[in-house]
Amino acid sequence: MLFSLFSYYPFMNKNHQYLSAFALAALLLGGCAKPVATTNNTVTENNTQNTVSVASEPQKIETPADTFKYFTDQFADLRILRYQVPGFEELTAKQKELLYYLYEAALSGRDIIYDQNFKHNLRIRRTLDAIVANYNGDRQSQEFQKFMTYTKRVWFSNGIHHHYSNNKFTPEFSKAYFATLVKNSPNGDFPLQKGETPDKLIATLTPIMFDPAIAAKRVNLAEGADLVKTSANNFYEGLTQKEVEAYLAKQINKNDLRPISHGLNSKLVKENGKIVEKVWKVGGMYSPAISKIVYWLEKASAVAENPKQKLALNKLAQYYKTGDLKIFDEYSIAWVKDTDSRIDVVNGFIEVYGDPLGYKASYESVVSIKDLDATKRIKAIGDQAQWFEDNAPIQNEHKKKNVTGISAKVITVVVEGGDAAPPTPIGINLPNANWIRKEHGSKSVNLGNIVYAYNQAAAKSSALDEFAFSPEEAARSRQYGALSGNLHTDMHEVIGHASGQINPGVGTPKQTLKSYASAIEEGRADLVALYFMMDPKLVELGVMPSLEVGKAEYDGYIRNGLMTQLSRIELGENIEEAHMRNRQMVAKWAYEKGKADNVIEQVKHNGKTYFRINDYTKLRNLFGQLLRETQRITSEGDFEGAKNLIENYGVKVDAALHKEVLERYAKLNNAPYSGFIQPKLTPVMQDGQIQDVKISYPTDFVKQMVEYGKDYSFLPNYN
Repeated sequence: MLFSLFSYYPFMNKNHQYLSAFALAALLLGGCAKPVATTNNTVTENNTQNTVSVASEPQKIETPADTFKYFTDQFADLRILRYQVPGFEELTAKQKELLYYLYEAALSGRDIIYDQNFKHNLRIRRTLDAIVANYNGDRQSQEFQKFMTYTKRVWFSNGIHHHYSNNKFTPEFSKAYFATLVKNSPNGDFPLQKGETPDKLIATLTPIMFDPAIAAKRVNLAEGADLVKTSANNFYEGLTQKEVEAYLAKQINKNDLRPISHGLNSKLVKENGKIVEKVWKVGGMYSPAISKIVYWLEKASAVAENPKQKLALNKLAQYYKTGDLKIFDEYSIAWVKDTDSRIDVVNGFIEVYGDPLGYKASYESVVSIKDLDATKRIKAIGDQAQWFEDNAPIQNEHKKKNVTGISAKVITVVVEGGDAAPPTPIGINLPNANWIRKEHGSKSVNLGNIVYAYNQAAAKSSALDEFAFSPEEAARSRQYGALSGNLHTDMHEVIGHASGQINPGVGTPKQTLKSYASAIEEGRADLVALYFMMDPKLVELGVMPSLEVGKAEYDGYIRNGLMTQLSRIELGENIEEAHMRNRQMVAKWAYEKGKADNVIEQVKHNGKTYFRINDYTKLRNLFGQLLRETQRITSEGDFEGAKNLIENYGVKVDAALHKEVLERYAKLNNAPYSGFIQPKLTPVMQDGQIQDVKISYPTDFVKQMVEYGKDYSFLPNYN
């Protein structure tokens, strides 16, 4: 499960420089303020607990913040940033070689995510790439700049649908100008089908790109709609939702205590009246790209740090070769057990947010180095996982009696690929299979250098003063928001997703809760974090100085869930993205249930709306009540309960408040979403062998995207 910075904090762009991305969370969406990482994290161990001293200064990055350029570009509602990889030069030559192979494996799957998002994406991207590289007309004209904005949006979102809202975005240049671009790019390597002319290509792509009614949403979660037929993703073809659900229901045994993730790595199509499953594997669908991934994984295995890591890499390669989901489970278990390696990788078909039914997984990869010092904070929480489980306000029968193997760490990202780039998560908890988590444990990570990059890219703005109710609230955000954000991520991933258990004989959430599963699960993990943010246990552990940190997080979460996240959807729309639904559901439920005691108060001041928390203790109790209910829904597989929570509290938007938020936010000139240019690894060769690997930090987003299109384009136009 991924915890995305852009999913929790849209305003992560222009705030005080010492604030982390999470600080902005607190700031505009939530409370904010302390540095992202620490310079003096020391751990003192005794028989009962770990105590971590929380430093007051941010971690020092190898290149001083005032000389490294974190921000590079802004267009539409997007910003392009860069990040550094501290500690890379300290690695051995063999570790660098391992990273290089994993880096190549990550990028080799780039075409897959485009094709998964929409069947025409590869043709459109390759057409845009060809124009960018070869157009011989006026590149300074306003129309060409509009074309470049559209092209960069496609690169950013891995397709023609917004990476977060899932809505299709259409070009601001004309259809006629599109034809001109193609015809004036004479050396362009256009993705022509057999016997096709450039004119035919133009005629085919123009309605797909320009008609807003064609493939309007990549993922549609609207109640009452056929979620398969009305979603533009490329996971199903020629099928209805009922047909897909009936097909999958025949495969699933709800009494299986160790079920495979049915449907995770395949596309379902109807051929000659029969449903056919096209498995993503070597020799199957996406074979050219997957074969490249396997090639690099096997190279990585040869230089693995230890036998456990080697086993995990070999299992992953075997899974890609066979498409066998039982082997995927074997890989996941081997990966969880490898806790000693400094180098780590997530690679595969992992998260199911792109499928409205929650079965099909998108390709992604995150290659990283463990941050040994920063890991001490998150480890202090992970080591107490059983205490948090025992003291959670959920029913006893829903608690795990023995919380198993939660490995928690802060990582330094080297490269990300597929669905993890250019926009990136900031927290990860895997594997997703509940039975593996229960029996073998899980890995929870905080992407430390990504959060730090958001921090350093931030610039001073009036956003906090615009949306915080009072100077006192803003001051608390500035002082504690970054720390509270980091702790929220830690607990969301480490003890949130890993907590609770499903009743015997009840299917997995995607089987029982269906299209509401993701929103309920993210809400449940958020509620675990929120409930314990105001627990003295965190002060006792030494991971925060006082409960003021928890108050900062409460301020930010309520501000975000009830108001500021509305800046990310167009006026008149309801909320469809799962993370946004979960945050409004949590905040609005607490607001409504606390009205009698005026726990959260909606205040009007100078014609502007604010939300003020009047009683943090009562709000914590409300979070506890909702946590108990979301865990019950998950444990019992209560579809109607999930539907009622999400539809009644998480979907509908107050139109007047929405209009006000959009107007206030427009004056700030902020881009709500950010993504990254990836570092580049280059091997130093001698006699055909890698002797060293050099890292560099490209500054040109357009150049990197064009290079990726040339170097990692392995799939046919249609798959």
